[in-house]
Amino acid sequence: MNRESLQQFQKMIDSHSRIVFFGGAGVSVASGIPDFRSADGLYNNRGVEFENYEPEYLLSRTCLYREPKVFYEFYRQKLDTRGVEPNVTHYKLAELERAGKMVGIVTQNIDGLHQRAGSERVFEIHGTTMRNYCHACGRVFPGDYIFKYFDGLTPESGPDAIIPRCDKCGGMVRPAVTLYEESLPEDAVRGAIDAIASADMMIIAGTSLVVYPAAGMVDYFHGDTIVLINKGVTSRDRYADLVIRDPMEDVFSEIVVR
Repeated sequence: MNRESLQQFQKMIDSHSRIVFFGGAGVSVASGIPDFRSADGLYNNRGVEFENYEPEYLLSRTCLYREPKVFYEFYRQKLDTRGVEPNVTHYKLAELERAGKMVGIVTQNIDGLHQRAGSERVFEIHGTTMRNYCHACGRVFPGDYIFKYFDGLTPESGPDAIIPRCDKCGGMVRPAVTLYEESLPEDAVRGAIDAIASADMMIIAGTSLVVYPAAGMVDYFHGDTIVLINKGVTSRDRYADLVIRDPMEDVFSEIVVR
């Protein structure tokens, strides 16, 4: 690990009190959740069953409502994060928040690990798998409802049974995830923009910054310091005051909160 970069990162954290963290799928890789676009990512390891589908389609509103059996089979196989634990990055960010150093975490992830690690000011701009709702009546269901529904399926259930149903109206229960072709949640976006605009330092980590409109939110930052931690090159590298290519968990495990 580059010790000089680490020391510089530590000094930046020490000298700022309004830090915002903008994170993507790479933040949760150390917890065992694959990212999307790397060689080992979800988009390149969809499985034979889904090889004829574009990955963006599998996570789209069109797929959910046009081919719900395909959507839910993919969801069941690839997006079940029960039993997954936060990693050192999640915990360190929560520690920084408790120390009064953070104005917020803006995450593109849907796994809820930031909250499980103890962070409270989390803006989930792509929604979350930790909440579900009936698309017909709007009834809200807990985060494990869909996966418990899947657990109850048997070979005798039939192919149509893969679609989770509301136990009140019979409507389809869907995750509160922002799919392709859907608008970002207004409250989360508003909170994210306010946090970014009020920050004096921004840490961008674990994201390729190619998914819009989420990636465009970093333009609301007007502070003096940008740190970018990512294993690949992004379009924002040239604007960063510090770029770190080391594994994120190695970097944050060395940071001291004071």
